[in-house]
Amino acid sequence: MRKILISGFIITLTMMLFGCEETKDPAGIRGVAVVPGISDLNPVNFNSNDLENSYIEFKVNVPAGTNPDKIVVQGSYQDNKERIVIKELTSFPATVRISSSDVAQKLGIALEDVSPGAVFMFELVTTANGTTTLSPAVLFIDVVCAYDVNLATGSYHSVSDWPYENDVTITSDPDDPYTLYVADLAALEGIEEDLGPYVIHIDPVSFAVTTETKLLASDYFGYGGVTYSGGGSYSSCNGSFVLNIDISIGTFGSQGIYQFVLTRK
Repeated sequence: MRKILISGFIITLTMMLFGCEETKDPAGIRGVAVVPGISDLNPVNFNSNDLENSYIEFKVNVPAGTNPDKIVVQGSYQDNKERIVIKELTSFPATVRISSSDVAQKLGIALEDVSPGAVFMFELVTTANGTTTLSPAVLFIDVVCAYDVNLATGSYHSVSDWPYENDVTITSDPDDPYTLYVADLAALEGIEEDLGPYVIHIDPVSFAVTTETKLLASDYFGYGGVTYSGGGSYSSCNGSFVLNIDISIGTFGSQGIYQFVLTRK
Protein backbone atom coordinates (compact mmCIF):
# COMPACT_ATOMS: atom_id res chain seq x y z
CA MET A 1 0.00 0.00 0.00
CA ARG A 2 1.50 3.32 -1.06
CA LYS A 3 1.37 5.90 1.68
CA ILE A 4 2.48 9.51 2.05
CA LEU A 5 1.98 11.59 5.16
CA ILE A 6 2.13 15.18 3.92
CA SER A 7 1.76 17.22 7.08
CA GLY A 8 2.55 17.03 10.74
CA PHE A 9 5.00 15.32 12.98
CA ILE A 10 4.01 12.77 15.58
CA ILE A 11 6.12 13.00 18.66
CA THR A 12 5.69 10.41 21.33
CA LEU A 13 7.19 11.12 24.69
CA THR A 14 7.22 8.25 27.13
CA MET A 15 8.15 8.93 30.70
CA MET A 16 8.73 6.33 33.34
CA LEU A 17 8.05 7.64 36.80
CA PHE A 18 9.44 5.72 39.72
CA GLY A 19 7.06 6.20 42.64
CA CYS A 20 7.48 5.28 46.22
CA GLU A 21 6.47 1.76 47.15
CA GLU A 22 6.40 0.56 50.72
CA THR A 23 7.67 -2.94 51.35
CA LYS A 24 7.93 -4.59 54.74
CA ASP A 25 10.12 -7.49 53.65
CA PRO A 26 12.85 -7.71 52.54
CA ALA A 27 13.72 -4.16 51.57
CA GLY A 28 11.87 -1.71 53.78
CA ILE A 29 10.82 1.55 52.15
CA ARG A 30 11.36 2.34 48.48
CA GLY A 31 12.34 5.78 47.21
CA VAL A 32 13.25 7.30 50.63
CA ALA A 33 16.61 8.24 52.25
CA VAL A 34 19.91 7.59 50.44
CA VAL A 35 19.34 6.65 46.79
CA PRO A 36 22.42 5.09 45.15
CA GLY A 37 23.05 4.98 41.43
CA ILE A 38 24.61 2.49 39.01
CA SER A 39 27.07 3.50 36.29
CA ASP A 40 29.79 2.18 33.98
CA LEU A 41 28.23 -1.23 33.37
CA ASN A 42 30.64 -3.29 31.27
CA PRO A 43 30.27 -6.05 30.17
CA VAL A 44 26.49 -5.69 30.03
CA ASN A 45 25.58 -9.37 29.53
CA PHE A 46 26.55 -12.87 30.60
CA ASN A 47 28.06 -14.97 27.81
CA SER A 48 26.15 -18.25 27.48
CA ASN A 49 29.15 -19.86 25.78
CA ASP A 50 31.40 -19.28 28.79
CA LEU A 51 29.26 -19.07 31.93
CA GLU A 52 32.11 -20.39 34.07
CA ASN A 53 34.12 -17.22 33.43
CA SER A 54 31.54 -14.64 32.32
CA TYR A 55 30.97 -11.60 34.54
CA ILE A 56 29.52 -8.09 34.69
CA GLU A 57 31.10 -5.08 36.38
CA PHE A 58 29.64 -1.74 37.42
CA LYS A 59 30.05 1.13 39.87
CA VAL A 60 27.72 1.98 42.74
CA ASN A 61 27.66 5.67 43.62
CA VAL A 62 25.93 7.55 46.44
CA PRO A 63 24.91 11.23 46.53
CA ALA A 64 27.56 13.68 47.70
CA GLY A 65 27.48 14.21 51.43
CA THR A 66 25.84 10.88 52.21
CA ASN A 67 27.45 7.89 53.88
CA PRO A 68 25.19 4.82 54.07
CA ASP A 69 26.08 2.05 56.51
CA LYS A 70 25.91 -0.52 53.73
CA ILE A 71 24.42 -1.33 50.36
CA VAL A 72 23.47 -4.90 49.58
CA VAL A 73 23.32 -6.14 46.00
CA GLN A 74 20.47 -8.63 45.71
CA GLY A 75 20.10 -11.08 42.85
CA SER A 76 17.11 -12.84 41.30
CA TYR A 77 16.64 -15.20 38.37
CA GLN A 78 13.99 -14.62 35.73
CA ASP A 79 10.89 -13.21 37.47
CA ASN A 80 11.28 -15.29 40.64
CA LYS A 81 12.41 -12.36 42.84
CA GLU A 82 14.44 -14.54 45.19
CA ARG A 83 16.46 -11.44 46.20
CA ILE A 84 19.45 -13.42 47.44
CA VAL A 85 22.39 -11.41 48.83
CA ILE A 86 25.15 -11.34 46.23
CA LYS A 87 27.46 -8.59 47.51
CA GLU A 88 27.63 -6.30 50.55
CA LEU A 89 29.25 -2.87 50.07
CA THR A 90 30.46 -0.58 52.86
CA SER A 91 32.64 2.01 51.09
CA PHE A 92 31.67 4.23 48.17
CA PRO A 93 31.95 4.66 45.29
CA ALA A 94 32.31 0.90 44.91
CA THR A 95 33.30 -1.19 41.92
CA VAL A 96 31.26 -4.39 41.80
CA ARG A 97 32.14 -7.49 39.79
CA ILE A 98 29.60 -10.32 39.68
CA SER A 99 30.36 -13.57 37.91
CA SER A 100 27.60 -15.67 36.40
CA SER A 101 28.95 -18.76 38.17
CA ASP A 102 28.85 -17.04 41.56
CA VAL A 103 25.33 -15.68 41.20
CA ALA A 104 24.06 -19.02 39.89
CA GLN A 105 25.64 -20.84 42.84
CA LYS A 106 24.09 -18.44 45.38
CA LEU A 107 20.69 -18.78 43.71
CA GLY A 108 21.00 -22.55 43.68
CA ILE A 109 20.97 -22.85 39.89
CA ALA A 110 23.18 -25.24 37.93
CA LEU A 111 25.05 -23.46 35.12
CA GLU A 112 23.88 -26.06 32.61
CA ASP A 113 20.31 -25.00 33.39
CA VAL A 114 21.01 -21.36 32.47
CA SER A 115 20.10 -20.97 28.81
CA PRO A 116 20.39 -18.10 26.32
CA GLY A 117 17.58 -15.63 26.78
CA ALA A 118 17.47 -16.01 30.57
CA VAL A 119 17.58 -12.83 32.66
CA PHE A 120 19.18 -12.06 36.01
CA MET A 121 17.92 -9.08 38.04
CA PHE A 122 20.11 -7.12 40.46
CA GLU A 123 18.76 -4.61 42.97
CA LEU A 124 20.37 -2.34 45.56
CA VAL A 125 19.15 -2.27 49.17
CA THR A 126 20.55 0.61 51.23
CA THR A 127 20.79 0.89 55.00
CA ALA A 128 21.44 4.40 56.35
CA ASN A 129 20.55 6.03 59.69
CA GLY A 130 18.39 3.08 60.68
CA THR A 131 16.36 3.17 57.48
CA THR A 132 16.42 0.45 54.82
CA THR A 133 15.39 1.38 51.29
CA LEU A 134 15.15 -0.34 47.93
CA SER A 135 16.67 1.74 45.14
CA PRO A 136 14.81 2.31 41.84
CA ALA A 137 18.12 1.52 40.11
CA VAL A 138 17.75 -2.03 38.79
CA LEU A 139 19.94 -4.07 36.45
CA PHE A 140 18.46 -6.65 34.10
CA ILE A 141 21.30 -8.79 32.75
CA ASP A 142 20.59 -11.01 29.76
CA VAL A 143 22.33 -14.30 29.07
CA VAL A 144 23.47 -13.97 25.48
CA CYS A 145 25.59 -15.76 22.92
CA ALA A 146 29.00 -14.54 21.78
CA TYR A 147 29.01 -12.56 18.54
CA ASP A 148 29.56 -14.61 15.38
CA VAL A 149 29.73 -12.61 12.16
CA ASN A 150 28.74 -15.69 10.17
CA LEU A 151 25.44 -15.80 12.06
CA ALA A 152 24.86 -12.08 11.43
CA THR A 153 25.25 -12.27 7.65
CA GLY A 154 23.67 -14.08 4.73
CA SER A 155 20.13 -14.33 3.36
CA TYR A 156 17.34 -12.86 5.50
CA HIS A 157 13.61 -12.30 5.27
CA SER A 158 12.41 -8.82 6.25
CA VAL A 159 8.91 -8.10 7.56
CA SER A 160 7.90 -4.51 8.31
CA ASP A 161 4.76 -2.73 9.42
CA TRP A 162 4.99 -0.35 6.43
CA PRO A 163 3.51 -2.93 5.58
CA TYR A 164 5.86 -4.81 3.26
CA GLU A 165 8.04 -7.90 3.35
CA ASN A 166 10.84 -9.11 1.12
CA ASP A 167 14.18 -10.90 1.10
CA VAL A 168 17.37 -9.00 1.91
CA THR A 169 21.06 -9.86 1.95
CA ILE A 170 23.48 -8.88 4.73
CA THR A 171 27.24 -8.76 4.25
CA SER A 172 30.01 -7.65 6.59
CA ASP A 173 32.76 -5.10 6.22
CA PRO A 174 36.05 -6.92 5.52
CA ASP A 175 37.85 -4.81 8.14
CA ASP A 176 35.14 -4.60 10.79
CA PRO A 177 32.84 -7.57 11.53
CA TYR A 178 30.49 -5.29 13.50
CA THR A 179 29.76 -3.12 10.44
CA LEU A 180 27.17 -4.71 8.18
CA TYR A 181 25.58 -3.85 4.85
CA VAL A 182 21.90 -4.63 4.25
CA ALA A 183 20.87 -4.79 0.59
CA ASP A 184 17.26 -4.22 -0.59
CA LEU A 185 15.84 -3.18 2.77
CA ALA A 186 14.41 -0.06 1.08
CA ALA A 187 12.90 -1.94 -1.88
CA LEU A 188 9.44 -1.02 -0.59
CA GLU A 189 6.62 -2.40 -2.73
CA GLY A 190 9.12 -3.49 -5.34
CA ILE A 191 10.88 -0.17 -6.01
CA GLU A 192 14.54 -0.23 -6.96
CA GLU A 193 17.02 0.34 -4.15
CA ASP A 194 19.57 1.93 -6.46
CA LEU A 195 21.55 3.81 -3.80
CA GLY A 196 21.96 1.09 -1.16
CA PRO A 197 23.02 -0.79 0.81
CA TYR A 198 21.92 0.35 4.26
CA VAL A 199 24.86 0.53 6.69
CA ILE A 200 24.35 -0.69 10.26
CA HIS A 201 26.72 -1.00 13.21
CA ILE A 202 26.46 -3.53 16.04
CA ASP A 203 27.78 -2.47 19.43
CA PRO A 204 30.20 -5.27 20.45
CA VAL A 205 29.24 -4.92 24.12
CA SER A 206 25.45 -4.46 24.16
CA PHE A 207 24.58 -5.67 20.61
CA ALA A 208 22.55 -2.48 20.15
CA VAL A 209 22.28 -1.45 16.50
CA THR A 210 22.94 2.03 15.17
CA THR A 211 22.54 3.01 11.55
CA GLU A 212 23.79 5.63 9.15
CA THR A 213 21.18 8.00 7.69
CA LYS A 214 21.18 7.33 3.98
CA LEU A 215 19.22 7.97 0.78
CA LEU A 216 18.67 4.41 -0.43
CA ALA A 217 16.29 4.75 -3.36
CA SER A 218 16.11 7.67 -5.79
CA ASP A 219 12.39 7.36 -6.48
CA TYR A 220 9.27 6.12 -4.70
CA PHE A 221 6.51 6.11 -7.34
CA GLY A 222 7.20 9.71 -8.35
CA TYR A 223 7.11 11.11 -4.80
CA GLY A 224 10.88 11.44 -4.41
CA GLY A 225 13.69 9.48 -2.86
CA VAL A 226 13.58 7.14 0.16
CA THR A 227 15.84 7.91 3.14
CA TYR A 228 16.30 5.62 6.15
CA SER A 229 17.60 6.42 9.64
CA GLY A 230 17.19 4.73 13.00
CA GLY A 231 18.50 1.94 15.22
CA GLY A 232 17.54 -1.30 16.86
CA SER A 233 18.90 -4.49 18.35
CA TYR A 234 20.61 -7.72 17.34
CA SER A 235 20.11 -11.19 18.85
CA SER A 236 23.45 -12.96 18.93
CA CYS A 237 21.81 -16.32 19.62
CA ASN A 238 19.62 -16.63 16.52
CA GLY A 239 21.03 -13.91 14.24
CA SER A 240 17.82 -11.87 14.07
CA PHE A 241 17.55 -8.09 13.92
CA VAL A 242 14.81 -5.70 15.05
CA LEU A 243 15.23 -2.28 13.41
CA ASN A 244 13.15 0.82 14.10
CA ILE A 245 13.53 2.96 11.00
CA ASP A 246 12.38 6.51 10.32
CA ILE A 247 11.38 6.53 6.64
CA SER A 248 11.47 9.84 4.76
CA ILE A 249 10.01 10.30 1.29
CA GLY A 250 11.27 13.16 -0.89
CA THR A 251 10.16 16.64 0.19
CA PHE A 252 7.27 15.14 2.18
CA GLY A 253 9.72 14.24 4.93
CA SER A 254 9.29 11.67 7.67
CA GLN A 255 6.48 9.16 7.25
CA GLY A 256 6.95 7.79 10.75
CA ILE A 257 9.02 5.10 12.44
CA TYR A 258 8.45 1.55 11.21
CA GLN A 259 9.68 -1.71 12.66
CA PHE A 260 11.59 -4.15 10.48
CA VAL A 261 12.16 -7.69 11.76
CA LEU A 262 14.94 -9.53 9.93
CA THR A 263 15.20 -13.28 10.39
CA ARG A 264 17.62 -15.74 8.82
CA LYS A 265 16.34 -17.87 5.96
